[in-house]
Formats: sequence, C-alpha cells, structure tokens
Amino acid sequence: MSHTVEVKLLGKGYRVACEPAEQEALLAAVAFLDTKLKESSHKTSSSARGAGERLAIMAALNLAHELLAAKNTPTDVAAALESETIQRRIDSIEAKLDESLAQHQQLP
Repeated sequence: MSHTVEVKLLGKGYRVACEPAEQEALLAAVAFLDTKLKESSHKTSSSARGAGERLAIMAALNLAHELLAAKNTPTDVAAALESETIQRRIDSIEAKLDESLAQHQQLP
C-alpha cells in the first residue's frame, strides 16, 4: 500500500505517492535531482520567479544525457573486458594444447 511522502526541490514542497519499500530510493532521487536543479540554476543564473520550468527542463536534459552516456559506456567497457578475458582463456588453452602436442610427439 502506497503512502504520501513530502519532498522538497529547490525549497518547494511536493507530495509524492510512494510505496514504503521505495521511500529510501525516492529520497535519494530527490536529493540527486535537487542537486542537479541547483547546478542548473547556477549555470544558467535562473533564480528569477517563473524560471522553475526552465530549470526542470535543463536538469531533465542533463540527466537524460548522463543516463544515455552511462548506458553506452559501461556496456562497451564490459564487452571489451569480457572479450579480453575470453581471448586470454583461448590463448591459455592453445598454449596447453601446444604443450601437450609437443610432449606427445616426443614420446617413443
């Protein structure tokens, strides 16, 4: 059963429906978003009234960009690491096969 949590973004209160088990994650997301909104505010000097929508759009755009960059980078890095690991295993197996073949050829 969800309940309502009071959160603040840029000092303004909002009520958000949230499952009790998700409250900690919600509060972490709120803190993260509040930081991003403040960063956008400082970068764009948008502290005037009515700038909230602009700040929200800029923060959302920055977060979307970071999310897409993060989604692409770890996958590429993980694939490269996995490829290197697989290549090392193949090289090791080949070396063992070569060694075994060499020993087999030396038998009388």
